[in-house]
Amino acid sequence: MDLHLLIDNLTNPALLFFFLGVIAVQLKSDLEIPKNSSKFISLYLLLSIGFKGGQELAHSSFTIEILWSLLFGIFLAIAIPVYTYFILRRKFSVENAGAIAAAYGSVSAVTFVTTISFLEMEQIAFSGHMVAVMALMEAPSIMVGLLLMMVFRKDKNKDSVSTKKVLHHALTNGSVVIIIGSLLVGLLASEAQAEGIKPFTTDIFKGFLAVFLLDMGITSGRKLSDFVKKGWFALLFAIIIPIINGTIVAIVSGAFVTGEGNRLLFAILAASASYIAVPAAMKLAAPKANPSLYIPMALAITFPFNITLGMPYYLYIIHLV
Repeated sequence: MDLHLLIDNLTNPALLFFFLGVIAVQLKSDLEIPKNSSKFISLYLLLSIGFKGGQELAHSSFTIEILWSLLFGIFLAIAIPVYTYFILRRKFSVENAGAIAAAYGSVSAVTFVTTISFLEMEQIAFSGHMVAVMALMEAPSIMVGLLLMMVFRKDKNKDSVSTKKVLHHALTNGSVVIIIGSLLVGLLASEAQAEGIKPFTTDIFKGFLAVFLLDMGITSGRKLSDFVKKGWFALLFAIIIPIINGTIVAIVSGAFVTGEGNRLLFAILAASASYIAVPAAMKLAAPKANPSLYIPMALAITFPFNITLGMPYYLYIIHLV
């Protein structure tokens, strides 16, 4: 692996703020980001990424690569939950296996945003349509996870929630609405109009990302202590499965995706796990699934791994292939 990339990533100020949050928890500090401020910052980050992605799409023509990228993203959102479910069933109940599989088939918008920051730092180009790919991968994995629960649950009628209600919840989740909505706004806005709000959408982006990762570090640090009690299987799954998914996609994506930036984003999308949209959906549709299991797996283990070692590792694989 290129040590330059690894060092650049580990000394990224935004990432160092993440570590600061983790350390603050270990020191039992009262440091915290107000909940409303944290929510605003997360919405801002998604808005900024979506808007800039829309602008990129507005200046590019629709190509066969964009179509294949969208289809490949949907395929990953379906295939990953299916194969991981049967691995998880060796140790977990139907509900927990389905919820974890859905989380790992879905995506982490914050990991995606952090990867874009990493690409910009390394001056590696990427395409705006990858924002649309990320948005499309959110709902299918939730539906597949719930479908697996319905098929393999012994008591199929108990605690059932209508598929229509769950699908509506998945598609109207705040993160999905803001990313798709801002993508469309960016697509419709002219270059001159976009320039007028550039100080908001671009110039302060990295500062807000640093504060948000500080908050994520605090949250991860709190979840980590509880997660350790869950055993080695969950810990190994939260590291090994993302490595497998990210490595395979980093290699396979080269068959129809041009540009190492797009390939890295695909690898990260395949390797990341949702800890926002999926828990919200599972709380509604699968109340028996244990959130103290699948949320720490995604947030306290997979997320830190991807933003520290994962990004430079997947980029190394892309360069190697």
